[in-house]
Amino acid sequence: MYLDHPKISATNSNTEPDRIERLNRVYGYAVALADVAGNNEFLGKLAHLHDHKGQLIVQWFAAPNEQEKGFFAQAWKSKVGDETTNVEHELHTG
Repeated sequence: MYLDHPKISATNSNTEPDRIERLNRVYGYAVALADVAGNNEFLGKLAHLHDHKGQLIVQWFAAPNEQEKGFFAQAWKSKVGDETTNVEHELHTG
C-alpha cells in the first residue's frame, strides 16, 4: 500500500469543501490511468494538487512526461473534474 500521497488543497476550501472532494476524485482517476498504463513511477513524482478557482495546479518532485501530464488533463476534463482543460504543471521547489 502506498502511503506518501501528495498534499491536496484548494482556494476557498473552507467555504467550498466540494473542491477538495473533486481533487480527491481527480487524483484517483489520474492514478488509475497511470496504473492501467503500467506507470510505476507516477505516484512518487507527485508533490501537490491544488484547485485555484477552477484551475488544476499539479506540482511534481520530478518533471512529468507528456503521458503523465495527460493523465491529469483527462481526469480534470472528465465529469469528476472541472470539465475543462485548465491544468498547469510546476516543479516543486521546496
